[in-house]
Amino acid sequence: MNFIISWVASAISVAAAVAIVPGIQPVGSDSTMAIIMMALALSLVNASIKPIAQALSLPLTVLTLGIFYLVMNALLLELAAWLSTTILGSGVTVSGFGSAFFGSIVISIVNSIVDSIIGKENNR
Repeated sequence: MNFIISWVASAISVAAAVAIVPGIQPVGSDSTMAIIMMALALSLVNASIKPIAQALSLPLTVLTLGIFYLVMNALLLELAAWLSTTILGSGVTVSGFGSAFFGSIVISIVNSIVDSIIGKENNR
C-alpha cells in the first residue's frame, strides 16, 4: 500500500515538473499515461537504487555540504526518464542536466507537500 501512495505522490510531482520545467516533456500520444509510467519508474528507482547511491556518495555529499545530493537526484531523474521511455515504452524525456537538476528540485518540493497532505508517515 505504501508503494501505491508513493506512486501517486510521484505522479503528481512529475506532472508538476512537466508543467513547470521547460526541458521535461511527456513522450507518446497520451501524456497522462506518460506521467504515470514516469512516476512508476521514479518510484522504482527511489526504492531500489537511491538508497545504495546515497550510501556510496555520502563522503562526497558531506564534502560538498549536501550539494552533491542535488546532483545525485538529477542523475536518478535522468535514469528514471530513460527507463520509462525505453523499457516501459511511455514516459518523460529530460533534455539535459539543467532540466534534470531543476526538475528534481521541483519533484522533491511537490512530493514533500503531497506527502504531508496525504499523511504518508501515518500510513506505516
